[in-house]
Amino acid sequence: MMSTLSQTKELFRRADAVCFDVDSTVIKEEGIDELAKFCGVGDAVTEMTRKAMGGSVTFKTALTERLSIIRCSREQVNKLITDHPPQLTPGIRDLVDSLHQRNIKVFLISGGFRCIVEHVATQLNIPLHHVYANRLKFYFNGEYAGFDESQPTAESGGKGKVISILKEQYGFKTVVMIGDGATDLEACPPASAFIGFGGNVIRPQVKEKCSWYVTSFGELLKELEKI
Repeated sequence: MMSTLSQTKELFRRADAVCFDVDSTVIKEEGIDELAKFCGVGDAVTEMTRKAMGGSVTFKTALTERLSIIRCSREQVNKLITDHPPQLTPGIRDLVDSLHQRNIKVFLISGGFRCIVEHVATQLNIPLHHVYANRLKFYFNGEYAGFDESQPTAESGGKGKVISILKEQYGFKTVVMIGDGATDLEACPPASAFIGFGGNVIRPQVKEKCSWYVTSFGELLKELEKI
């Protein structure tokens, strides 16, 4: 049962927790595409990302295939974060600060990589135990050794699984999911409401299916300030 625009706005204002997608939402870019470019295999991986976003292959298949093309070392990942740190989307810092001031818990739920997402969380003063993302694995010599397939975010429907875990663990009643992609939209339910974000990229299939679609974090901040 889809919430109306006014219901979604009200759920957002009185949320116990707000969960953000990271790539193309909290940050301007897709982390996996940036990593691929940095490792010199950008074009092949961008095409796979497009298919994953469109929902034509399962998330885990797309992730496995993209990582087997990239095969990044630990050193390459660290160098990417140092040389090309993720670019925060304008307005996200103010929005997260405002949510924190209202004692609304903030979580980052990403199909991207924990090493990159933790860097973003630190910039936004989000505790690292509020980060749910995929873990890259490396051999002792730093070479790529795969990823942790046991993480809920490695699967299609993983973001919804994380929200169910959060509701159980913290007793949250109202949890709002914000993101740009199909995997974010799918997380509602169990999320109480979904807000589509088109500030970096507009995905028509997401825009059509949500009752509240915003193109800047300023719109959300304005809504919060009505309390």
